[in-house]
Amino acid sequence: MATTKDVTRSKSGRLAYRGESFPAYNKQVRTSDGKKKFKVLAKKGDQIKLVRYGDPNMKIKVNQPERRKSFRARHNCDAVQKKK
Repeated sequence: MATTKDVTRSKSGRLAYRGESFPAYNKQVRTSDGKKKFKVLAKKGDQIKLVRYGDPNMKIKVNQPERRKSFRARHNCDAVQKKK
């Protein structure tokens, strides 16, 4: 497994790993290729790993009120919370 020594930081503050750019550790980014929808440079302690996930053919439906209501019911969250 790779370590943080394999990652370089640019002047703008972005991380570079294996020729790919990331805003920070543990922040998801949409992929440019069609194999997966998202990628994230995961960090746990000094270890890092590039994880790609998500079906590129599935749509993200966050703006549909019925789906939002069902999600909140499944996860027991009644009110919308602000992002930190």
